[in-house]
Amino acid sequence: MKNFLVYMTKILIVIFLVAMILDCIYTAVFLQSKNRGKIETVFNSKAQKLDVLILGTSRAHNHFVAQMFEDRGLKTFNYGISGGHLFETSLLLKLMIERKYTIKNIILEADLSLASDKESEGITAKFLPYIHNSAIIKEHFKSDANFNKFYYIPFYRYIKYDSKIGFREVFYAAVHKKTNVLDNLGYYPLIKHKNGNMKNNIINLNPLPHNKYYQEIKNICKANNINLIAVMTPMCENVVGMNYFEKVKKVYPEIHNYENVVVENKYFSSCGHMNDTGARMFTARILKDFFKK
Repeated sequence: MKNFLVYMTKILIVIFLVAMILDCIYTAVFLQSKNRGKIETVFNSKAQKLDVLILGTSRAHNHFVAQMFEDRGLKTFNYGISGGHLFETSLLLKLMIERKYTIKNIILEADLSLASDKESEGITAKFLPYIHNSAIIKEHFKSDANFNKFYYIPFYRYIKYDSKIGFREVFYAAVHKKTNVLDNLGYYPLIKHKNGNMKNNIINLNPLPHNKYYQEIKNICKANNINLIAVMTPMCENVVGMNYFEKVKKVYPEIHNYENVVVENKYFSSCGHMNDTGARMFTARILKDFFKK
């Protein structure tokens, strides 16, 4: 029995050491990755100056044509993240401030995401390689139920989110294989799909009376003299429950409602995402209203 316990102890020690080594290797690779996605690009970046920073979910990523701002002489980048929530948006902005970004204006897509203050697992995974290298990321994740596992168990986060930050992603990051996420100044144009979902029901969706991460973004902007332009972006004409946007306006009157600026289905790729034509119409309206020459 004694020999068995000694043997098992040795096995556990070896497993722990291997996990620590792999953890260090994976993390080292992510610490030099700059061309795979927006999160690692920001984390590994230096100070930048931006006239317009675009933040939000896919409804920012696909709706704001950054080049149209650039054509007006406004240094712009679209850091909208498909699949993200305000949890990730707030953290990304914190990292930019930590890296001494100088930002004049932030356009924040804040509509459907106001209904939740939960994280998006698939997106939060992209921050986890840096949890031991950033006090900001560590603090932001402290309320997560899995924080202790992420922070104290070596390699656990890489195993749990293997599809996002596992071997395949580490390999591509190591060989500097680029993605298209950073193309078009961060904007991703959509096309009209024949089989696009042109129906949506948001009748049961309600904005939180106090969204923690939206408030964090507001506070960061105030503390850093950044002009925050929070907007609600369009949805197609078939949506059920469009009074959601009226609910948002009542709770957050400072958010500008643009949900009805583009409504015809022909300008949408799916009910919640405009195609490139619709996005350009919408961006032109934002430029007209907030960035007059």
